[in-house]
Amino acid sequence: MRNASGESSASALSPVVGGPAPLTETSVASLRGVGRTYTMGTNQVHALADFSFDFKAGEYWSIMGSSGSGKSTLLNILGCIDRPTAGDYYLAGQHVNSLDDDELSSLRGQALGFIFQSYNLIPQLNVLENILVPVLYRDGVSSTSTARGMALAERVGLAERLDHRPSELSGGQQQRVAIARALVNDPALILADEATGNLDSQTAAEILDLFDELHAEGKTILLVTHEPHIGERTEGRLQLKDGQIADARHGRA
Repeated sequence: MRNASGESSASALSPVVGGPAPLTETSVASLRGVGRTYTMGTNQVHALADFSFDFKAGEYWSIMGSSGSGKSTLLNILGCIDRPTAGDYYLAGQHVNSLDDDELSSLRGQALGFIFQSYNLIPQLNVLENILVPVLYRDGVSSTSTARGMALAERVGLAERLDHRPSELSGGQQQRVAIARALVNDPALILADEATGNLDSQTAAEILDLFDELHAEGKTILLVTHEPHIGERTEGRLQLKDGQIADARHGRA
């Protein structure tokens, strides 16, 4: 499979640890011959098969495909939630296959920001506390991280709602909290899974505008979506079918 093309604004990546070299020096996430097979009774399901691709720093890709195409499996592997059964995966220069569970958890907290369709906020925590959850698990909350959390809340338009809990927010506001939470550790890669799926069209457009702004600032974003009009907004479009790449297009249409 061919790699993504085009220039991108990349920051220096950590040295590669273990395994063969990644696909390019500017890779944020590289998959080389990745496969994922699940055993279901006496059957084996090949959710991904010989999947090779290179997501470069600063790129904005949509990942599309019908149900069963491999989108969720790919997202789980990219997010270090699941491990491949074949091939090699690199994230921010680290050879994921060689990491133990503790190292994998640490890398996930440092290099990844997650945005989910259902927001996944903690109902007992207020806006600022939810934004700071990744910091709490990584290094503990400090005055510096609190200031960053407040700045991010302002960035997503929630500076006046720091003390509000999720139940007191609209769906769009909850997703803005989730976006700020994804940014708090300044991750190398943002993974957004159907991030506008629970939103009305106007609010969804506002969230996509925010993604556009983050991309313009050099953030690397992978957005899983089944909506063609959303896929058309991204810099690259990756179409999956039967666990393989059916089409990959980079650059505005």
